[in-house]
Amino acid sequence: MLHGMYSQLRAQISPVLWRHKPASAAILLAMCMIPLAVHADETNNASAQQACYVDGLSEQMQCGAISVPENYAEPDGKQIQIHYVVMPATKPSNKKEALLAIAGGPGQSAIENAQGFDRMLTKVRQTEDVILIDQRGTGQSNQLQCVGDAFDSALAVDESLFDTRAETQKCLDELDADVTQYGSLNALKDFEAVRAHLGYQKLHLYGVSYGTRMAQLYMRHYPDSLATVTLDGVVPMQQSVLAIGNAIARAFELLIEDCSNNQLCHQQFPDLKADLDKVDAELTQAPQISLVPDPLTGEATKLTMTRSKFKGALRMALYSPATRSLIPHAIHQAANGNFQPITGLYAMSMDNAGIAMGMHASVVCGEDWQRLTPELREQTNQSYFGHEMLKTFAQSCEVWNMPAVDASFSEPIASDIPTLLLSGELDPATPPSWGELAMEKLSNAKHFVAPYATHGVAYQSCGNDLIAQLIEQGAVAELDGECLTEDIRRNFYLNASTVEAIPSDDAAKSDEQTALNQ
Repeated sequence: MLHGMYSQLRAQISPVLWRHKPASAAILLAMCMIPLAVHADETNNASAQQACYVDGLSEQMQCGAISVPENYAEPDGKQIQIHYVVMPATKPSNKKEALLAIAGGPGQSAIENAQGFDRMLTKVRQTEDVILIDQRGTGQSNQLQCVGDAFDSALAVDESLFDTRAETQKCLDELDADVTQYGSLNALKDFEAVRAHLGYQKLHLYGVSYGTRMAQLYMRHYPDSLATVTLDGVVPMQQSVLAIGNAIARAFELLIEDCSNNQLCHQQFPDLKADLDKVDAELTQAPQISLVPDPLTGEATKLTMTRSKFKGALRMALYSPATRSLIPHAIHQAANGNFQPITGLYAMSMDNAGIAMGMHASVVCGEDWQRLTPELREQTNQSYFGHEMLKTFAQSCEVWNMPAVDASFSEPIASDIPTLLLSGELDPATPPSWGELAMEKLSNAKHFVAPYATHGVAYQSCGNDLIAQLIEQGAVAELDGECLTEDIRRNFYLNASTVEAIPSDDAAKSDEQTALNQ
């Protein structure tokens, strides 16, 4: 992958990333997402669907693809393949309905996240088929991904030295696609074409993160095709995702507050905010260069710890309760000159969380960048991440040259479709206030805030049960979010391997003497 624009996006930018996959503590510091190998039938004939296997799942699914115009204004022009997977219901209750699960990003493959969707939607799959579609520009659907330098030098590079505009142009030149055709509205037409192709009369929608934008657009343009909608980690139509900088800053403040209010965390890291400020100030002056074990191979490798790597790694770790629990230890170690824990967290995002960065740019440059008001620009520029996003997209969007969406794109969704909205209080991307904003003209909706959840509430809580209940009842009236108040937080790691209290030297000696006297 080209560095330049994409190294900076990896470390800082991706506005509305989905969650990290859960993992055991033993591999949290060396985890990255593994791309799947799912080969769908590239025909436009429903009867030609074929049985297939998706990595991480043992049962057979049904794979297929339809052919659609790259440019809908030129129906006889270039065609692209839109790939899908149908995860069949265990005991189908209504073969005319199915749930469409829409991935985040923008730029993530739904099919590559099949294992996570299956785990989260287990109850739904008891009665409903689940459809996964690789949105145009992602996964197997004419992916807009640049090929260049691999990740071999990702730890060693200094991102500040890249020419974002030049690297973006290289990326654009590599792609065999009209990138202006890879926005959300064309993708929405693809989704509706797949629904019709598969013969479902109604869809239940589940959208997570950027997927909530796609779900809301579906509500606006094809309401008769929908039975229920769940928006998880809500991006309201009124909001540019580039406003995420304030959400990130809020999430860091909540983390420091949580550690301060946690007796063990505060005892182990009494000056966490000062530690964070110290490292940030040092890296603002100059990168720190050292040799570290590569978090994926264990081999000694050069590390150029830049401010963007440091803050980007911490930012990505905020998405999951499991990785969030590692952040105080990682900050404290960095303040003492040990960047190995941060390097492990950074390695988790070295594949851009599976995001196709070309498609990402097409969406953000066409739908978010150009609707930034002067007031929002000034507000966004106040935070580190906001400032970096504005600087990077100013250069990359000039090259990408996406036409701006119509002003009506930003209007709130007016709908009476039964709609469940889920927000995590600790979410570093889509805060609860964004869910409230989306509620403006939803006349048949409920919004629940999970106080201990981060990004992707249904993956961390009883939110998945609420989705199944919504689909079963076809209404929000009896939905009760009380179960979301269950405390799902992970204890903070006090060192690399434990969340338990660490005895002081005096206490340890006392325990040793007691053992000797017994």
